Amino acid sequence: MALTQTQPRATARFRKISFAGLATAGAAAAALTLVPSAAHAAEPTARSASVSQAAAAKAGHADNLDGWIREALGIMKAKGIPGTYEGLHRNIMRESAGDPNAQNGWDVNAQNGTPSKGLLQVIQPTFDAYHVEGTANDLTDPVANIAAAANYAADKYGSIDNVDSAY
Repeated sequence: MALTQTQPRATARFRKISFAGLATAGAAAAALTLVPSAAHAAEPTARSASVSQAAAAKAGHADNLDGWIREALGIMKAKGIPGTYEGLHRNIMRESAGDPNAQNGWDVNAQNGTPSKGLLQVIQPTFDAYHVEGTANDLTDPVANIAAAANYAADKYGSIDNVDSAY
């Protein structure tokens, strides 16, 4: 039977892919605990939280997940940070289910005193190193969180679109 002969190969292939995925996710999670390099990061700024809100109102972006992603994409484009709506949305839904106030209180970062926060679960040292000018200097500001995380992902993985697990 053809099904019985191909099934063991398919199972072995799935196991190999699953193991590779687990190894990649583990390595990516470990990378988050390191202090990031700002070699390719956008220049930091000391803008207030009202900057993102004012920019959103000016650009006609809604004060919701769709609006935050669209505003961040505009800033990312202006700063040369790659990423798509789909890549951002997929990662946001996995990391925080779209809750800008989400906070991880149990992982190694939280145990070390720097919990992951916001839409894309960024830790403060990563936010500080990858903060994008033109966004609020506030880790939990939705647009600033998205832009900083995308800036970090661009530096480490080429784009937020290349991230398919914890990063």
